[in-house]
Amino acid sequence: MTIIGSMRRIDDTRGAVRVEDLYDTDIEDLWRACTEPERLARWIGEVSGDLRPGGIVRSSWTSGWSGPARIDACEPPRHLRLTSDPGTDGETQIEAWLTQEGERTRLVVEERGLPVAELPTHGAGWQAHLEDLARSLVGLPSLWEDRWNELISAYQDADVA
Repeated sequence: MTIIGSMRRIDDTRGAVRVEDLYDTDIEDLWRACTEPERLARWIGEVSGDLRPGGIVRSSWTSGWSGPARIDACEPPRHLRLTSDPGTDGETQIEAWLTQEGERTRLVVEERGLPVAELPTHGAGWQAHLEDLARSLVGLPSLWEDRWNELISAYQDADVA
């Protein structure tokens, strides 16, 4: 795995986490893994609802988060943007970009609008999710909780830019 994770402040109270990895698959396959409910269930959690721009989906993730998200942009196979918990104080934007690099595909995920104090928790969580995505591509099960527990201290010790 080639996970790269970072955390940054947006303002005094909110920030963003950004995690990326390079996967041994083509962009079309990785797009399907990131957008098809049966493939999402293998690495991040259950997703159902109106799966088109403007639609609201319900999610229940292996990380324990559950709630609604609105699909704000869907540009196959390169870009997806969601707003989680739309219209609430907990609203965040989750954006994903996919780029073909030879026979591999880079996925960059950024979540913005998170409380600064929670950035390490979310950074470790996204890294564990993206590692599970790689595992799912080769038929291996999720290790989210174990990996999150291993990663959290590194993210707590990391600088927030």
